[in-house]
Amino acid sequence: MSESFSASRWTKGNRIFPTRIEVGPDRVARIKPRWIGSTEESIAIPSVASVHIGTGLLFSDIRIDSSGGSNPIVSHGHTK
Repeated sequence: MSESFSASRWTKGNRIFPTRIEVGPDRVARIKPRWIGSTEESIAIPSVASVHIGTGLLFSDIRIDSSGGSNPIVSHGHTK
């Protein structure tokens, strides 16, 4: 069973298709829908090195780093 967190439509880049972060038992995925299809980035749970959540006045930014040194998963505009 996975948990899904959607970004707010009030934030930049999320007006039409809000970004989703899905956390499952085996991976963490960032899914960005497009007009045709979607873009997905994922990191296996054993490879997650750190999670950074920066909170602003209304919205939060999430950054998930992997232990392999690859690009982190970054998502903007999530509610607190």
